[in-house]
Amino acid sequence: MAVMESPAKDARAREFLSVPRKMLINGKWVDSISGKTFAVYNPATGEELAQVAEGDKADIDLAVKAARKAFDSGPWSKTPPNVRGKLLWKLSELIEKHARSFAELETLDNGKALTISGAVDVPGAVEMFQYMAGWATKIEGRTLNLSSPGFHAYTRREPVGVVGQIIPWNFPLLMAAWKLAPALAVGCTVVLKPAEQTPLTALLLGELIQEAGFPDGVVNIVTGFGETAGAALSGHDDVDKVAFTGSTEVGKIILRAASGNLKKVSLELGGKSPNVIFADADIPAAIAGSAMGIFFNQGQVCCAGSRLYVEKKVFDTVVGALSDAAKDIKLAPGMDPSCQMGPLVSQEQLDRVTRMVEGGKKAGAKATVGGEPCGGEGYFYKPTILIDTKPDMEVVKDEIFGPVLTAIPFTDPNDIAVEANNTIYGLAAGVWTRDVSKAHQMAAKIKAGTVWVNCYNVFDSSMPFGGYKQSGIGREMGPDVLELYTETKSVCIGGM
Repeated sequence: MAVMESPAKDARAREFLSVPRKMLINGKWVDSISGKTFAVYNPATGEELAQVAEGDKADIDLAVKAARKAFDSGPWSKTPPNVRGKLLWKLSELIEKHARSFAELETLDNGKALTISGAVDVPGAVEMFQYMAGWATKIEGRTLNLSSPGFHAYTRREPVGVVGQIIPWNFPLLMAAWKLAPALAVGCTVVLKPAEQTPLTALLLGELIQEAGFPDGVVNIVTGFGETAGAALSGHDDVDKVAFTGSTEVGKIILRAASGNLKKVSLELGGKSPNVIFADADIPAAIAGSAMGIFFNQGQVCCAGSRLYVEKKVFDTVVGALSDAAKDIKLAPGMDPSCQMGPLVSQEQLDRVTRMVEGGKKAGAKATVGGEPCGGEGYFYKPTILIDTKPDMEVVKDEIFGPVLTAIPFTDPNDIAVEANNTIYGLAAGVWTRDVSKAHQMAAKIKAGTVWVNCYNVFDSSMPFGGYKQSGIGREMGPDVLELYTETKSVCIGGM
């Protein structure tokens, strides 16, 4: 398929899409060793956006070698913490300067509304780099008082080394920032593998990383497919740690691949998050928050509130209002100013959502709204609410990763925490109630890394994010993320 006239309006975004994109290895923009490229598409139209270098194991080997040199003997290992912080802050300023370019490329590549890219993804990336810039000078050890006299003991916090980072397609720029910022703040070097569906903003970020002045080899970006480039990175024996955000199924594959050299692993994986509305809640606020919790970013959010539990006495009111809200959502290409919900990221994702909803309906679930693709151009799926579900249905148990909500009534508030926890996942949860005691009790009982009370999808760079159970290992953001990229060394000196 030929590349169509650029759909970008921003001059830098148009220029960026006008030429095949290369990979960043050791400070140079290079073609893949094989010479292969692959196409990335606009999910709103199915048309080709750009050609991107297709890296594989050979390219990963070169990138890891560059990162290893930069860490072991290159300038990064000798760069003072305050300089690392200044570089991260400068990068944040460059992202702000080119915010429109990033927003358009994110929208065209991923499908989300331009208003969301501009208000959430780009500012969130800026904030993350700025927050972690402040941590660069605060990676500290401590002195220890040993029970045996005559010794002086202390600890050091040291960077783990070369890090392989594999990011998803739902928030490409933001996830790159969540991964890169803490690793660079503590002094690691990185090989970043963006999702093959959405590599463009990571590559533009690579240009700004160079412009900011990061030394060669500190950040390397290899585009390619998970089965080749991703597998080679997660299993590479010269990588000290791998960080992955994506599906639980792929997370398990990465965990097995990392066992070769027992590299450190952090995983931010899937979810099937419960969202509980009690009858004593602010019902209009709960309805609005729950709609945002499932329909934001087309439902392609790992922590989407996809299992809605509503106290029976207000169930019909809540489901009726949510169905009306879903009907009013304007589906359109992300670049359309009227867009409230864009397309799913790919035909593959559209097929998955369609299959799962059809399976649910065949098993007895009823759609109060939506329940089918939009048809026509692009990968659009109608906002959907399913009722009359059973706990063993696939649509209730498994992550759909689309704008699909299962609404389930409950009668006994004392039992709802058990049902909320009836899942292999534990990423997030929502609770809506005016009773502060009930809110605290539910927050304590629910097994999830984040519990939002009377709100949903609130994120901040200072607030740790990650999952219980099969939703992952470790925490992103906040001071907790620094543990993922550092080793603690104890030093004991005798003869004192």
